Amino acid sequence: MRSILTCVMIAYASLATAHDAPTGWSYDPYCCNGDSHNGDCQMIPSKSVAVTPGGYRVTLLPGDHRLVTHAHVFLLPMTKAMQSGDNDYHLCLFPNEDTPRCFYAPEMGY
Repeated sequence: MRSILTCVMIAYASLATAHDAPTGWSYDPYCCNGDSHNGDCQMIPSKSVAVTPGGYRVTLLPGDHRLVTHAHVFLLPMTKAMQSGDNDYHLCLFPNEDTPRCFYAPEMGY
């Protein structure tokens, strides 16, 4: 009985883990749904991100993220940004393309 319970817990834990970015680091479990082919987290072009005094302005067009079907401009405070594991920008959109759930940015060195 104990081994069955252990197997169930391992299977459940594997479902709760995040999928990986293309370069191999994992998105936080809270941020992502799906996998690397159909998930809501994805690397976005650096040209779509501008650092402003108030945070980040993310301008996405169709093709910049797999979920985006029309132009979006998101204003995200610096406190919303999480550190990227590969020095690229990544955005997780959930529950729809209009809602940024998590934003990953490269570390800013000054």
